[in-house]
Amino acid sequence: MIRILALLLMSTPAFAEIIVPTRTIRSQAILGPGDVQLIQGEAPGTYVALDEVVGQEARVVLYAGRPIRIEDIGPPALIERNQIVTIYYVSGPLIIAAEARSLSRGGIGDTIRAMNLGSRNTVTGIIRADGTVTVNPPTIPSM
Repeated sequence: MIRILALLLMSTPAFAEIIVPTRTIRSQAILGPGDVQLIQGEAPGTYVALDEVVGQEARVVLYAGRPIRIEDIGPPALIERNQIVTIYYVSGPLIIAAEARSLSRGGIGDTIRAMNLGSRNTVTGIIRADGTVTVNPPTIPSM
């Protein structure tokens, strides 16, 4: 009898708190404290602390009561699609600045593509906190 009780207690799943939206939230909306709540549940790959999601931007539509997954939100966008941005090509001590048109939107740390307005070449870079894009040189495989 004791063994059966011990097995039942060991097989009971431990529930943690997860974060869910309190209402349906459209993509590109910034999450506020009233938009999310903690509930009992278990879902891998989701947020578990309110301070991790408040102030973040919804990347997809978030539905009330469904857990917010890691890839569903991110930093608010600093750069909008078709916005003119400054790109910096950095290679050692060499830094080249140019103007470019962003081909997508993104926030700090996101990788976006941009078209150099002078050369019409498309480059890929990382958005910095000041709203500029850093383009690193391609890696050349060693021979």
